[in-house]
Amino acid sequence: MNVRAAAAEVIAKVLRGQSLSALLPEYSDKVDEKERPLLKELCFGTMRWYPQIAILLKELIAKPLREKDLEIQGLVACGLYQLMYMRIADHAVINETVSATAKLNRRWAKGLVNAVLRNFQRQGQELIDQQADNQVFQTAHPKWLLGKIRDSWPTETADNIIAANNERAPMVLRVNELRTSRQDYLDQLAAADIAATEALHSPQGIVLTAPMDVTALPDFANGYASVQDEAAQLAAPLLMLETGQTVLDACCAPGGKTCHILESQPDLGRVVALDLEQRRLVRVTENLQRLGLEAELVAADAGNLEQWWDPAPFNRTPFDRILVDAPCSASGVIRRHPDIKILRKPADIAKLAAIQLQLVNQLWQTLNKGGILLYATCSVLPDENDRVIEQFLADNADASLLTIDADWGIKTDYGRQLFPAINGNDGFYYCRLQKASLEKKADNNSE
Repeated sequence: MNVRAAAAEVIAKVLRGQSLSALLPEYSDKVDEKERPLLKELCFGTMRWYPQIAILLKELIAKPLREKDLEIQGLVACGLYQLMYMRIADHAVINETVSATAKLNRRWAKGLVNAVLRNFQRQGQELIDQQADNQVFQTAHPKWLLGKIRDSWPTETADNIIAANNERAPMVLRVNELRTSRQDYLDQLAAADIAATEALHSPQGIVLTAPMDVTALPDFANGYASVQDEAAQLAAPLLMLETGQTVLDACCAPGGKTCHILESQPDLGRVVALDLEQRRLVRVTENLQRLGLEAELVAADAGNLEQWWDPAPFNRTPFDRILVDAPCSASGVIRRHPDIKILRKPADIAKLAAIQLQLVNQLWQTLNKGGILLYATCSVLPDENDRVIEQFLADNADASLLTIDADWGIKTDYGRQLFPAINGNDGFYYCRLQKASLEKKADNNSE
């Protein structure tokens, strides 16, 4: 399949509400292998800058295209991205993009695509200059999200979040210390002429200077390392794991944190990895097998205890540790999922916060007395983080904060917040909660 036609179809499907990460594998298989990096660049880049591109499209196309012709809108958007941000000769961009109309079976659009791109070639700088005071254009963020970020954090912090969101994310590895040490693996990378440095916060983290295919990494197939952002690598240590404990990783897919939990404490009593659908557990299974690890995989709605947890049977003992990596806006990982700028809507935040609160409340029932629940999101919005915990603590007298003393992120009212950093970690939030022990409850009753 023609690579620009493939990109146009992907972009159109995102505009209709589908996920870029779900679409790319399918379309990568449709294009020539040597064209796959270009397909990824066209799709990710167009999504990253789409708030800008959408404004230009309104200026360049007099009559809005019909919904059924979103493939042409996607194609033109892809062409504008190339003209604005890629080092491809303008004439090649225009010729190849116009030619793709035939591959999309929309020959009628050949003149339109040609006219729009040539008009931008002539008037582009003038059109861009006209948007000097337009914050949506300047930041490439939708207005509502821009407002949320700016309302939540001081100006400098907000500006840094926005800047990081528009950069490419680094490729970060987590060394499996059951197989090797970080220094030994860095030596292996150096011997293979792969440039890399130690991560700042995770003792198992390595940041690659340039992303690469995992098959080229030394001993990757043998489980020496996994791909996982540094912020996500902080979860397992925060659980304070001990020998013999029972652990639940709720919302576990694709399994990076499950594997890190097992690597961190190989003598756990039982580890349950739970996610909503069986298909999401396929990646978890693959990661466990590559690393030589084992966990009990369960496909169920974590928030519906009747589906998977019944305290009555002898084998359904409470968990000593629970990781709740809650579904969220993903506003801290926009650079990895730039389609969030299109797919996420203002009303989603309150809906997600309600789901998050319900999820923690339900899972709290499965936590042992004295046990620890770690609440995590890849969001930078307090509505999904501190505000959820604030309400949870108000509703649960047997819950208390277990302070996170760390040199990463910033302390919030209830947890710690990491912000996305250029060439560094993703945006993440952590809060650690402890359930009152039997002794503490007895003390309270005697007062």
